[in-house]
Amino acid sequence: MKNTVARTEAAYDCRQVFAEELIALAREDPRVVAVCNDSVGSSNLAGFRAEFPDRLINVGIAEQDLVGVGAGLANGGMIPFVSAAGPFLTGRALEQIKADCAYSAHKVILCGQSPGMAYGELGPTHHSVEDLSWLRAVADLPVLVPTDREQTRAAIRWAYAFDGPCYLRVPRFKVPDVIPPGTPFGAGRSVTLREGSDATVIAIGTLVSRALTAAEALAADGISVRVLNTPFVDPLDEAAVLAAAAETGALVVAEEATLSGGLGAAVASLVGQHRPVPLRLLGVTGFAPTGDASRLLEHFGLTADGIRQAVREVLALSAPTV
Repeated sequence: MKNTVARTEAAYDCRQVFAEELIALAREDPRVVAVCNDSVGSSNLAGFRAEFPDRLINVGIAEQDLVGVGAGLANGGMIPFVSAAGPFLTGRALEQIKADCAYSAHKVILCGQSPGMAYGELGPTHHSVEDLSWLRAVADLPVLVPTDREQTRAAIRWAYAFDGPCYLRVPRFKVPDVIPPGTPFGAGRSVTLREGSDATVIAIGTLVSRALTAAEALAADGISVRVLNTPFVDPLDEAAVLAAAAETGALVVAEEATLSGGLGAAVASLVGQHRPVPLRLLGVTGFAPTGDASRLLEHFGLTADGIRQAVREVLALSAPTV
């Protein structure tokens, strides 16, 4: 889908939107419950607990139980939002996510809080950069990475209505609003935030606003860059990605996740088989070090400048040789 972007300089915490929307859903539907792992504060569930004390289940620091309890609640007709820090929800409970949720087709909304490198100073044990790779490998489990408040709200509503399990990243980084209000949201649907003809940047989550900034800077140099937001890492909007490859001839993929198996890998597999073009992948390689979260993004080139440089590199690859 194509849209005109209405950008603002202010940045917002999408966890607040998560909390507000979850409370709104709980008011509408008595089946909605929240399940957490001693993470009421970090999951921003204090307001939910105050209004619905009998609909918040805290299993303690036991993530396998967390997902198992969520699956049991779903099997009993409830709609559980299972919330925990991304690295622990996905790393410790991967078997339960696969067997109890996806394989069993139980409607569990898995909410990975503070994903990517948001817990920068706590180091590699708390970086959630493998989650997209792990969960893309699980069948019948949509993987969502919303970009801003508008898309986070839409993603929560979509997950609530979807008849099956899904994984939803809830970002901790404050981000600007870049998705136009009322933009349709659906499985495998992307959003074109900026048109361009020379190259396309495909970005998710915290990288979308940075991609837009990079595209604006490149436009000043006469380089026209399309910015494509794909909030569904799985299912991927294959038609939009292949169209971008055909129409712009060069792609850059930017994600706050490991390059092994995430969005970049999905795009590379798709275009490699159907529409090969010069491609540059930006993401995390190896174990991300310990440090300030913003500095970690800089370390891996996950900034507007890093994206701009990647576009120049991929255009150099696509330039005809003399």
